[in-house]
Amino acid sequence: MISKSIATLGLAACIAAVQQASTVHAFSCEPSQRAGRSLRSKLAATTFENEIGAQPPIGFFDPLGLLEEADDARFNRLRYVEIKHGRIAMLAVVGHMITAANVRLPGDIDLHGTSFASIPAGIEGLLQVPSLGLLQLFLFVGILELAVMKDVTGTGEFVGDFRNGFIDFGWDVFSPEEKERKRGVELNNGRAAMMGILAMMVHEMLPSHDPYMINALIGKPVEFNAGI
Repeated sequence: MISKSIATLGLAACIAAVQQASTVHAFSCEPSQRAGRSLRSKLAATTFENEIGAQPPIGFFDPLGLLEEADDARFNRLRYVEIKHGRIAMLAVVGHMITAANVRLPGDIDLHGTSFASIPAGIEGLLQVPSLGLLQLFLFVGILELAVMKDVTGTGEFVGDFRNGFIDFGWDVFSPEEKERKRGVELNNGRAAMMGILAMMVHEMLPSHDPYMINALIGKPVEFNAGI
């Protein structure tokens, strides 16, 4: 009986010791894991802090840790996605403002007599575009993606340098400093446009259905889709 009690106590002591050791190990790992993540973030900042886009006043900014342990290929992939989305967003913002100003293409968007002028701006406009019009948009974007917005000539100097042998705007005559400045401007404008078009979409889905509600707050309201 005594031996059984001793064995039971010994087993309980062993279990308690294992639990205590596991607890200590868990607590001891947490600071080291945090330190490891912090070190990886610092290494990423050191590696990419001089890249275009890491500009004052924020500098290198990677709150989600997407560049932790990233190599050049990973960085270039993320930079390509950022540039591409920024360019799309800039086109979206400009297109949104132009159609909100009631500027439309002449003629019809389909064979049934649906005029461009009858299509509202914003999200509602996309919902009202007929199937044939959506097909035109899809084909046009596909042509741009496959044949135009790419490094056709193979002479691109950096990620996102889409040389197609047609549109240049005098890039080759710019100095290296001017090229770097323009690339930074494009990145910042693209970032602002991504936030801007997202805000417009959110505002349009609010009860006021006014993507330019900020204008109304400063006394310059926009008559969005008035008369359509």
